[in-house]
Amino acid sequence: MQIFKLFKRDSWVRPFLKKYRRSLILALFLGFMTYFCAAALMFNSGYLISRAAALPENILIIYVPIVLTRAFGIGRPVFRYAERLTSHNWVLRLTSRLRLKLYQTLEQDAVFFKSHHQTGDVLGLLSNDIDHLENLYLRTVFPTITAWSLYVFIIIGLGWFSWWFGLAMLLLFAIIIFVFPLWSLLANAARQEQQKVLKNQLYTELTDNVLGVSDWIFSQRTKEYLTAHLANEQHLAYVRQTLQKFDHRRDFLVQVVFGLLTVVLLGWTSFRFPGSHGGAANWIAAFVLAIFPLVDAFAPLSQAAEETNIYQDSLQRLNQLTLTESGQPPMDQTIPALKGPLTLEVQQLDYQYPATAQKALAGLSLTIKSGERLAILGRSGSGKTTLAHLLRGDLKPTAGQVALNGVATWQLNPEISQYIGVLHQSPYLFHTTLSNNLRLANEQATDQQLWNALERVGLKQLVAKLPAGLATEVDEAGLRFSGGERHRLALARILLQNVPIVILDEPTVSLDPITEQELIETINQQLAGKTLIWITHHLQGLSLMDQVVFIEDGRLQMSGSPQELAIHNQHYQKLLAIDRGI
Repeated sequence: MQIFKLFKRDSWVRPFLKKYRRSLILALFLGFMTYFCAAALMFNSGYLISRAAALPENILIIYVPIVLTRAFGIGRPVFRYAERLTSHNWVLRLTSRLRLKLYQTLEQDAVFFKSHHQTGDVLGLLSNDIDHLENLYLRTVFPTITAWSLYVFIIIGLGWFSWWFGLAMLLLFAIIIFVFPLWSLLANAARQEQQKVLKNQLYTELTDNVLGVSDWIFSQRTKEYLTAHLANEQHLAYVRQTLQKFDHRRDFLVQVVFGLLTVVLLGWTSFRFPGSHGGAANWIAAFVLAIFPLVDAFAPLSQAAEETNIYQDSLQRLNQLTLTESGQPPMDQTIPALKGPLTLEVQQLDYQYPATAQKALAGLSLTIKSGERLAILGRSGSGKTTLAHLLRGDLKPTAGQVALNGVATWQLNPEISQYIGVLHQSPYLFHTTLSNNLRLANEQATDQQLWNALERVGLKQLVAKLPAGLATEVDEAGLRFSGGERHRLALARILLQNVPIVILDEPTVSLDPITEQELIETINQQLAGKTLIWITHHLQGLSLMDQVVFIEDGRLQMSGSPQELAIHNQHYQKLLAIDRGI
């Protein structure tokens, strides 16, 4: 199995197995003793009931079974509690170490982690993958090893009474322990993979379409989106239903095999311990009743084996992270400060997220000269935002290069903030004073510089009227300010940062048309002379740009000045007509 191959070269879980091996062995022993006591309790109870029903001549004849029944009756919950306490303590110690190692890895490679993983991958690593490994032991490893230990013990015990019957039970128990789990693993592997792909696809599409919900409404295509989303949901529900039907059918067959085992055991004990009542016949109920508690030990094995597909993905993702691999330049390598006019050069750029089969960007080439105003158009999911991350150096290209005056932008982190600033579509204001929010861009800025920046973005009078002025406490996320005001405050940060290149990542997408136009005019006035890179899917304000490029499915489809495209490019003409509602 693939998971065993991953364990051989695993650097996350295996080191801790040896470190906590005593607790691991104790947890497995206590798990074995839990089911042993449960089976022994039923064994003694069956013998005791049969022996007592035979009217023993002396109460001392059943005294030992009475004591053993009491002992095993107390031992079962005690061992169960101790096993749960030990196993969960072991797993929690293991996962705490894994989380610590994960945080250390992310801290060392924080900036360049996005080169290999999307934001969802980060969240998955922090919340899902570590939890999956926790379940790997609690729901798969511990139950499986405990069941195998009981299997060996039962076969040896029955073989001591009869070697041929021990061999027969070896084969019958093997159906539950090996055949059903292997069947579940093979039958549901493809379905589980399909379910995972569908869930990821739904999450991605839902996120993109929620962010772009205004476009769906304005284009009057909400019904189209809801129909497509419902179809995907129904497909996922069908896959889940198929998995559940298989599980129910398999679990029923497992119970049937256990019923067969009970009948076979009843037949063998009737043959092995003959008699109408009393004597050797007292052992019949003992052996038959002992089989029932073992159902709880063996029945979960199929589900445990089936879930190894989930654990395999988590283990593989974690092992892709190492403390020694980093996208950062070597410590002894220093990047010289960039001087003069800054030119961004994109050469045959390819980028592909590891979790996806399709490239987010492919063969993209363009040049952004100093002082140029470039608009990057494209639908949601076309690769615009990915390109913005690559331009700023947050991502490392899969192939090709993004260079600022000949230096790869990903190598400039964290110094990239000296050259490139970003105005996001949802600027965030923190729960602190207004002056602290503005000084995020420049810690050394004076109050006069703050007021100058506010005046340039048209907010000086608004802030001056506030009782505390710059010392005004901002609500969490800046909810006391309107959307346009929050964007202007973000623009003030850009002015205080005073970088030569500014990326505008759809900053007006959530604003009404009037506020949007006012913000566009303010941005163009206040950022005059700087290099502007406008990421958008709207055409409002594009006439102020020097160059427009259109990205479709990660590829450059058209480029030129807004005036040239409006005259000669039919696709751009169509976009203009749609944007104007013609």
